[in-house]
Amino acid sequence: MDAELDRRIHSRQLRVLRHMLPLNGIETRVNGRAMLNFSSNDYLGLSMHPLVRQRSIEFIHQYGAGATASRLICGNYDYYDRIEKKLARLKQVEAALVMSSGFQTNISVIPALADRDSLILSDLLNHNSLVQGCRLARCKVAVYRHNDLGHLEQMLAQNSEKGFSRVFIVTESVFSMDGDQADIGALVALAERFNAFLVVDEAHATGVLGHLGMGLSCGHDVDLVIGTFGKAGGSFGAYLACSEKMKQYMINCCSGLIYSTALPPAVMGAVDAALELIPAMDAQRNALHANADYLRQTLQEMGWSTGQSSTQIIPVMIGKESEALAVSEWLGDNGILIAAIRPPTVPPGASRIRLSLSARHTRDHIDRLLDMLDKWRFKQ
Repeated sequence: MDAELDRRIHSRQLRVLRHMLPLNGIETRVNGRAMLNFSSNDYLGLSMHPLVRQRSIEFIHQYGAGATASRLICGNYDYYDRIEKKLARLKQVEAALVMSSGFQTNISVIPALADRDSLILSDLLNHNSLVQGCRLARCKVAVYRHNDLGHLEQMLAQNSEKGFSRVFIVTESVFSMDGDQADIGALVALAERFNAFLVVDEAHATGVLGHLGMGLSCGHDVDLVIGTFGKAGGSFGAYLACSEKMKQYMINCCSGLIYSTALPPAVMGAVDAALELIPAMDAQRNALHANADYLRQTLQEMGWSTGQSSTQIIPVMIGKESEALAVSEWLGDNGILIAAIRPPTVPPGASRIRLSLSARHTRDHIDRLLDMLDKWRFKQ
């Protein structure tokens, strides 16, 4: 431990926890100082929404502070059925299953699906939770080039007659570090053509994209959709959107559900309210996307690279770790919270600052950020 911590200190890769106090949907106090937050995943500002907070309180009053056990023991309170049916209707699928967290879901669902004779084809830039889930499946895993459907098709064709018990395609719909999108329709077509099982993680699309904000997979025949409530949903938890048979299989075979205490009532109250609000938030989604387009275009005009971003997640590509840290720290000194993203989260030489927009950001907030980035460039 000493050697690893020393290495991280000397390479400036030591992670530390900072004291945060949310002030509203877009400002937070960091170590006692108020800062404009461009790092939050609260894309619709629901974490501070009055109905979300009130519903959370109501569930506490009715059900108590904790679920007291796993869902299979005695934690499956009556609101689960109601919320899962609501979610399934919105996602246009047969069934939904609420899980405890996005990371836990990904590391337990994929091993529940695959056996030792399976093949998993995983996008190069998938989130760490998907990577870990693939490793825990203990089967063959092959990585296809990011969003390269030609490469994926080639790998599917090469492995179609090799006797694998099943073949999985695993991808995000919106990639968390790059803000670009997968072509869900094309992935569905490939999966159907090669009899592969398609798993799509909608964590950063849920609430923000697709029909009624229900993600890019909504309306497509995706075998299994995974999503979270901890980002645009404003609270916590995760879900599966799938067939009724798949739901029953996961209840029986997914360790993350079987052996985990159910989410506390306060969280489920917040989820219930968020699912009520999100479908009617087209105006907020439109404002969010308009602001993202404005920020991305202006950054590019200023000479910054934003990669392939097309969503509310906008990376400002820096390259060197030291420079990404310097930009993040300088912005912090000027009252703007933006995290530097470095290896191993991103590949070597691809360090960046990652901007996450909220529907609560105004054009003035964005212009303030742009002005500070412009000053940084002239400062160098």
